[in-house]
Amino acid sequence: MARGSTVARAATVDGEGSRRGPRSWPERARIWLRGRRERRLVLRVVMLGCVLALLPATWMHAVANDRVRDAAEVPRAKVAVVFGAGLWGGEPSPYLAHRLDAAAELYRAGRIEVVLVTGDNSREEYDEPDAMRGYLTERGVPDHRVVSDYAGFDTWDSCVRARKIFGVDRAVLISQGFHIRRAVALCRDAGISAYGVGVDEPHDATWYYGGVRELIASGKAAGDALFEPDPRFLGPRESGIARALATGR
Repeated sequence: MARGSTVARAATVDGEGSRRGPRSWPERARIWLRGRRERRLVLRVVMLGCVLALLPATWMHAVANDRVRDAAEVPRAKVAVVFGAGLWGGEPSPYLAHRLDAAAELYRAGRIEVVLVTGDNSREEYDEPDAMRGYLTERGVPDHRVVSDYAGFDTWDSCVRARKIFGVDRAVLISQGFHIRRAVALCRDAGISAYGVGVDEPHDATWYYGGVRELIASGKAAGDALFEPDPRFLGPRESGIARALATGR
């Protein structure tokens, strides 16, 4: 009896677990085709997801590509905006230092008159704008030519505050190459006629991490441009830019 049961269990079993004999060729063909259709459907869904994920990045490049220039070729503007990029031990990180170096170079060349440094000062012990100001003044940019935005918590907030709080309607934006297109696209959407300077960096692990991060951030950027949310902190208008421009070089 046990031997008979073993033989019975060894019979071919279909996908639903019922006992039956070997499948016919037409049936096998139908099963294969059904599986093929399912695989093609999954592939199409994956491809559609990839296309949708790349649309925001494509939008940024389309809007900003012709607005990114070398430092020697960027149009003159009264204001340059430098975006924060982190502090190391209270001092600008290497990437932030390179952005500030580019701003100081533009100032010395007479291509800009005032630098708006925008960064995070959400807690007392972390002050990006003041660290940026100190770095610039050490490199020859007069203190009265530097204006600080202490609530530039992200790129969109910095752009909106530059326009609504500081009255900037035209500016040169300074950041690394992987970020500058997003900055230009968002500032233009915020009402600023912007050109960007992309600072060169070695293509190391940090650079590639920044590039991957930009793909993710492009989705938020597209949402910011579409819905135009208020910054986390807006506050009253400030006259720092106007006062700095009223002071001669």
